[in-house]
Order: sequence, then structure tokens, then C-alpha cells
Amino acid sequence: MTRQSTLGALLRSQGVSRRAFLKFCTTTASVMALPASLIPVMADALEQAQRQSVIWLSFQECTGCTEALTRSHAPTLEGLIFDFISLDYHHTLQAASGRAAEAAREEAMREHAGKYLLLVDGSIPTVKAYSTIAGISNLDMLKDSAVNAAAIIAVGTCAAYGGLPMAAPNPTSAVPVSDLITDKPIINIPGCPPLPLAITGVIAHYLTLGTLPALDALDRPLAFFGENIHDRCYRRPFYDRGLFAETFDDAGARKGWCLYKLGCKGPVAYNACAHVKWNQGVSFPIQSGHGCIGCSEPGFWDSAGIYESIADGQFGTGPKLASAAVVGAVAGAGAALLARGKKEKKAAAHAANE
Repeated sequence: MTRQSTLGALLRSQGVSRRAFLKFCTTTASVMALPASLIPVMADALEQAQRQSVIWLSFQECTGCTEALTRSHAPTLEGLIFDFISLDYHHTLQAASGRAAEAAREEAMREHAGKYLLLVDGSIPTVKAYSTIAGISNLDMLKDSAVNAAAIIAVGTCAAYGGLPMAAPNPTSAVPVSDLITDKPIINIPGCPPLPLAITGVIAHYLTLGTLPALDALDRPLAFFGENIHDRCYRRPFYDRGLFAETFDDAGARKGWCLYKLGCKGPVAYNACAHVKWNQGVSFPIQSGHGCIGCSEPGFWDSAGIYESIADGQFGTGPKLASAAVVGAVAGAGAALLARGKKEKKAAAHAANE
């Protein structure tokens, strides 16, 4: 496929039917919180869209963000859209290396000045000597690549907030993208790793409307980070009833009770894990029996321990939310006791009448 080919032509060459494509557009519009009236608009715009130039920079990271995006369970339309973009530079996925790789980045920056999307995963060490690529420090490469970018997508918690490389004592003086670039639109898609659909959804939104989606106070797409995991978790009814697992192998855990007391950070973690899930909707950590570690929130690496209840300390930027969670837990337990008391009182009255 040439750069001038449209997405519609690519999909037809892959045997994707119009019906399947419209189903994808419907799903994407839904998860991006777009009105139904935009579905045909999205379909028409995506079909006519030409290849979008993307430069992907990887700095202090573990490659988990790329792994999450590329290791889908089976070929999907989301994957085709990601394949459709012109990924002009990516350390892990590109065939070129050395001078040829850097030449590709520089050519894309010149040819698509003002139009290319810059995707970044990994934090940036401000001590230049800690990490270089082709003799260029991460800091200089980011600043150079950002100059003519149309927008920047910080992929993963490291790029969005600094991540594990920024954990105390932060020997590389690592910082997130937003600390260094202040004159470009930046959208954060945190997570360790982030949900693949959040990445492809944002790209689809940009290809369709030419803009970034609505963002929250931390520059995250509201469609994926507008609600906390706790409110969409299937274990929430047990929380409301005050039913908590005390250990990972007790009767409560086997019955699927709430994992709050085992350190679940769901009440203060905003992400779409609970309803988008992983591996094409098969599961997510809480469903697999492990509490949320809050990887989509700033500072999760230096906050309360993985198995510590958020009531025992501040977590990220949400101590007030943590307090609210404690109140919720107490209220849930109180409601359960009250209901039990009413039930016992009613049973006693019924026995007395007999």
C-alpha cells in the first residue's frame, strides 16, 4: 500500500466487509463517548483517510507498551488501523538500524512537518549521559522531534508521569514528557502498560476529526479515564455490602468478594480496565484475583505498597478519594450489619407470632 492509499482501500484488500467496518466504527464511537450521529461520519472519514505519519520514540521504558499494542489475541480492525498509519520510526518495530534509522526519522520530520503525530513511551532522563540513541541524548531527541509535531501522545505511565524510572531516588532525574514540552497538545494514555484500545481509539479519533478527544485534568482521554475502576468493577456489590477477602486464599476470595482490604487501588484508579478489559475483553487483574495496583495514576510506584490498603496512606494525587473509599467501606459494612439486624428482627417477630 502506498502512502496515498486510503484506509478504505486497505480494508477492502484485507477482505474486511463494510458491515464489519461499521461495527468497528460503532464500537469506537461508543468507547470514545461520541454521539451515534457521528458513526457514519467516522466511517466515511476513516475510509477516505490517508496514511498518518507517526514517529514513535522509546526512552526509559520496558517495551511493555509496544508489546501490549502488538500482541493482540487475533488480527482486529484496531490492529489494521494501527498498521495503516505510516510508522516512520520505532526502535523495536522498524527494520532499519543505525544511521538508516535516524535518517528515516529526520526524513519524516521534514516531509510531514506540522502534520506527524509524535508518540513517546518511557520517561526522559534529564541527565543526558544516562541514555543516548545514535549519540543523541533522549532529552535532545525529544525536543528536536517535538518541534514540528502536530500533537504528542505520551504512551504509558512512564511517558505520562515519569513512571518507575522516576521512583525515588530517581538517579537519572527522569521526568515525563509534559515537563519538557509545553507548546504542543499532549494527551496522556497512562497504564503499565496502557490499554491498546485507548491508543488506537485516540488515533482513530484524530484520523476522523483531526482533533484530540476531550481530556481530564491529567490530560487523559475522558472516554477511557473518566470513571474509576471501582465504580465499574463487578466486585463492587460486595464492597457495598461490606464483604471483603481477608487473604488471597480464604473463602471470601474464592467467592469473588471485594479485594479492597488486600490493597486494591480501584477506588482511586481511573482507567477502563473493568469494562474494556484485556485480551479482547477476556479479563483484567481484579477478575483474575489480584487487586488493582493503580498503575494509571501519578506516583503509584512511591505510594502505598501493592498489598497495603489505601486507607493506610496517601495514594498518588487522591488522598481525598482514599478517605472517601474508607467511608464507603465503613458505610458498606454498616449497611450489611443493618440489613442483617432487620432480617433477624423480622425472623424473631415472625417466630413470636407463630
